[in-house]
Amino acid sequence: MSALFELQPISRRTLLRGMATATAMVALHPFSARAAGNQAHLRLMETTDIHVNVFPYDYYADKPNDTMGLARTASIIDAIRAESTNSMLIDNGDFLQGNPMGDYIAYERGMQDGDVHPVIKAMNVLGYDVGTLGNHEFNYGLDFMHKVLAGANFPYVCANLTTGALADDPTKDDLMIKPYLIQEQMITDGDGNTSPVKIGFIGFVPPQIMVWDEKNLSGKANTRDIVEAAEAWVPVMKAEGADIIVALSHSGIDGAGPAPLMENASLHLAGVEGIDAVFTGHQHLVFPGTEDFAGIEGVDIEKGTLNGKPAVMAGFWGSHMGLIDL
Repeated sequence: MSALFELQPISRRTLLRGMATATAMVALHPFSARAAGNQAHLRLMETTDIHVNVFPYDYYADKPNDTMGLARTASIIDAIRAESTNSMLIDNGDFLQGNPMGDYIAYERGMQDGDVHPVIKAMNVLGYDVGTLGNHEFNYGLDFMHKVLAGANFPYVCANLTTGALADDPTKDDLMIKPYLIQEQMITDGDGNTSPVKIGFIGFVPPQIMVWDEKNLSGKANTRDIVEAAEAWVPVMKAEGADIIVALSHSGIDGAGPAPLMENASLHLAGVEGIDAVFTGHQHLVFPGTEDFAGIEGVDIEKGTLNGKPAVMAGFWGSHMGLIDL
């Protein structure tokens, strides 16, 4: 299943009522508790399009805003993680730019070797397992981005971002960061027994970064079509023993196409054989449960699937937490 958890404005008066509601909602999905002896459940949680919104504060309006901020999302993450025996947390990109704090770090304070960016500090505290890049990670230039990534206690993956010309075979591209991660997790089943499961994560960025950030990327980077890259790398991951493959797609959902170099290619990415689940973002919308993507062939807004695969898009600025239970 895939689902969304939304932040709502909170006051002292409504806090206990909100906690009671959240507890009731969580109680509807005790997947670990319901797992049979020969079954196990894996809970995958997503943030996306944080845009440096660490705290519930609107810098543009210069006032608190209780519907945004990674600090608010953290309370949801903790509750959902505590409910599950097996869980992992991912970020789907666009964390580095988007408010005055981000501009201050980039243009005034700067990033020296060894510095840890405030948004990365927050993500380290929350214990992310893996992340991918969004288009706004490139707004301040490659040197700045790499210094920021160096402070993360978790890896980043991106399979369609190269340092130069594209090779005839996508798996021969000179990639800027590693294309995927295969992480072995000890998964506990309904009987309490543990078994190793190899979970693969592969990341994608919109190819349009070469236009949007041409001044920062021209002559230093290149991008490949998202689906093309996936079709090449997923079999490699399978050959390396990945039992489950999760796509971290900083790309939205579009019913058009498929077409080369699509900006919003997540629907077609879900159709790639071997991919088991898709995390999406970039469009600052939510999926499932809204009408934003109603009527698109291959999209089930009730079940939360793209071409039959569980998928989720978790809003923006920390407004939602995305959840996929396998």
